[in-house]
Amino acid sequence: MKIFHISDLHIGKQLHLFDIAVVQRTILEQIVEKAKEYRPDVIVIAGDIYDKSAPSGEAFHLFDAFLNALGDIEPMIPVLIIAGNHDNHLRLNYASSFLEKHHIYISASLPKSEDDHLKKIVLKDMYGEVNFYLLPFTRIADGKNLYGSKKEIQTYEDAVNAMLEREDIDYTQRNVLVAHQFFVKGKSQPNRRESELKYISIGGIDSVDVACVENFDYVALGHIHSSQSIGQPYIRYSGTPLKYSVSEAGDVKSITAVTLRDKGKEIELEFLPLEMKPDVRKIKGMLEDVIALAREDNRDDFVSITLTDEKVPYKAKERLQEFYSNILEVSVENSRTEAMFQQDVADKIGEDPIELFGDFYQEMNNTPMSEREQQVLTNIVNKLLQ
Repeated sequence: MKIFHISDLHIGKQLHLFDIAVVQRTILEQIVEKAKEYRPDVIVIAGDIYDKSAPSGEAFHLFDAFLNALGDIEPMIPVLIIAGNHDNHLRLNYASSFLEKHHIYISASLPKSEDDHLKKIVLKDMYGEVNFYLLPFTRIADGKNLYGSKKEIQTYEDAVNAMLEREDIDYTQRNVLVAHQFFVKGKSQPNRRESELKYISIGGIDSVDVACVENFDYVALGHIHSSQSIGQPYIRYSGTPLKYSVSEAGDVKSITAVTLRDKGKEIELEFLPLEMKPDVRKIKGMLEDVIALAREDNRDDFVSITLTDEKVPYKAKERLQEFYSNILEVSVENSRTEAMFQQDVADKIGEDPIELFGDFYQEMNNTPMSEREQQVLTNIVNKLLQ
């Protein structure tokens, strides 16, 4: 069985306040063309369809056009979709009963009663059945709401484990899990990008160890923006299909194409590249050298520019805008800025670590730590200093 695994479309997202709806449309069109070419047996979208819980009309239209284009492919390819932490389950679930008649299966809500279960889709290939379990983004509260006082749910890992254990999965069969969580392997964490960092809880309190999903034959993950495996080759994040931050400038975005054969056989992975145009690039050098790099085929790229001139020319950004249409940021890196950075670091040495972290917390969350959070942090720091 050939599976197309994508995630984190973030339809409606901006790039440094630039509207990139046209870029998103071209990427989605490329995915449709790849589906026509490679004819997967199923397409899995592992959460964060939209960037906001209340998507714009344009975002709805863009995703609707994408699903329609996939639905026009013959023979029809089933599409399995789960909700991520950015998605509103009511909006994503709209018209899901109608969509299932067209082999588009959406799982936006988690079980809320003993009789309710995860959505399970069974598909067949030459080796028999493959069970797809759809697990939307799961929080601690979801586990507590389902189990009440019957089961102690204190962590995200407890909640995910509880959701899966009650499914009574037969692991002698071939099973695929579609999930949208922050999975780790012990102390090993996935590589993260700037575009996702503010959505990952400080300290990794929302982490889930891969031990609870290792019995699946493939785990199609969303939530992390760079393509990578975690713990095992068959537990994978597909990453975003396009670049949503400067930190992703060097990434090669792709569709993760998975071939699942008979039970016990290793999966086969292929990465089908997607071309973002205009692209996201980093450019570093002296002003005149950076200007000289501008060409007709790259002047519309989204660029992050670092100038290394010892004396930055007057109105440097205005000069650059004559040659680059979409400048994300302009920074300066020379002996003066390096000395300022070294002095800033030196000034921080010896400062109260709790105050420093408090400043960092406020900057990341736009709100100060609560008294309870400050006490927890104080206890941790005191233990480290003992």
